[in-house]
Amino acid sequence: MALYVYAITGKDHPRHPDGLTGVGAHPSAVRTITEGPLTAVVSDVAEEIRPKRRDLQIHQEIQEHLMAGAVVLPLQFGYVADSDQSVRQALEENAAAYLAALERLDGCAEYHVRASQRDEEQLLRDVLEESAEARELNDRIRAGDQNPQLPLALGEIVAHDVQERQEALAAGLVQALTAYAREHTVHPPAYPDFLNLSLLVPHEKKDDFLTAHKGLTDQVEDGVDVRVTGPLPPYSFVQ
Repeated sequence: MALYVYAITGKDHPRHPDGLTGVGAHPSAVRTITEGPLTAVVSDVAEEIRPKRRDLQIHQEIQEHLMAGAVVLPLQFGYVADSDQSVRQALEENAAAYLAALERLDGCAEYHVRASQRDEEQLLRDVLEESAEARELNDRIRAGDQNPQLPLALGEIVAHDVQERQEALAAGLVQALTAYAREHTVHPPAYPDFLNLSLLVPHEKKDDFLTAHKGLTDQVEDGVDVRVTGPLPPYSFVQ
């Protein structure tokens, strides 16, 4: 029978998954497979696992259960192994890399920071107020100038100005918040976000990090929403 693999931990991880059930239409008990200094947390599955809401939630709950005890290497949703033996073989062959990753992540959690433009009309007003060229084009359009190139030119100016503003703000947020992180990675943002940042924050710096985030949120210009999510399993920092 195939195995769904949730995470890899040290063999002495203090939080056992006793009593937990796993993903799938007919969920089985979550159990562990140990090989040398490492343990994999798994459950038996009899069908292909798809990202249904319940299974996504179960996957995350098991990660959080383990994370509350000690450092884990969380696997992304959907990882399936052929057998107990294949899991043991992977633990044995990759032991050095897994142990190094556990050491690197020990004492940390992942936090996501996303920033988006909450009020696009306010942003447009700011551009028109500060850009004489954009203001002139806008005035000509509002006065009835029918030149079809005017809206295109205005749109290009606004888009360029908005991109510059958002890139500068994103860079400032990254610079300020990474001071509290052991590692960080910047992901491509998805609209309407213009920043998608993952931070590996040591537990002892969590309060300082959250205080800094609140301070930055209070300082950023009107219409910008800066959101933080965490603590989370360190998915972004596991290969």
